[in-house]
Amino acid sequence: MAEKQLDDLFFDTLKDIYFAERHILKALPKMAKAAVSPDLKAGFEQHQAETEVHVERLEKVFELLGKNPRGKTCDAILGIIEEGKEIMDEFKGTQALDAGLVSAAQAVEHYEMARYGTLATWAKQLGHTEALELFLATLKEEEATDEKLTKLAKSSVNLKAAA
Repeated sequence: MAEKQLDDLFFDTLKDIYFAERHILKALPKMAKAAVSPDLKAGFEQHQAETEVHVERLEKVFELLGKNPRGKTCDAILGIIEEGKEIMDEFKGTQALDAGLVSAAQAVEHYEMARYGTLATWAKQLGHTEALELFLATLKEEEATDEKLTKLAKSSVNLKAAA
C-alpha cells in the first residue's frame, strides 16, 4: 500500500466539505421555516443562496483537480445537523428556539471555517492557486455569516430567550 501524502488528505477533506455543504443546503430551509425572528429567517435564506455558491466553488475545485465532484460521508456535519433538529423539536414554540437555532448554525459555521481554513493552507502548500482563491472567498463569507449570527444573538434572540 502506497504511503498517503498531503495531496491525498487534501482531496479527502475536499470530499468531506462537499458532502457537508450539500447537507447544509438541505438543513437551511428547515431552519428558516422554524425561526421566529424575521431577521434570523432572512439570514438563513441568504445563507442558503451563499451555500449554493459554495457548492459551485467546490465543484470548480474538483474540476481544477481533474476529478468528479463527489462527497465522502462527514459524520461531524451529520451530528451537528442532528443537534439542530433536536433543538427545533425540543424548543419549538418557546422563546429559546431562535437562540438555539443561532447556536446550531454557529456550530455549522465554525466547522466550515475550520475546514476551509485548512483547505486554503494545504492548497497554498500544494500550489493549487485557483483553489486557494476559491477557499479564501468561501472562508470570508462563512466568517461574515458567523459574525452576523453573533450580532443577532447579542442584540435580540438571546435577550428574548432570557425573558
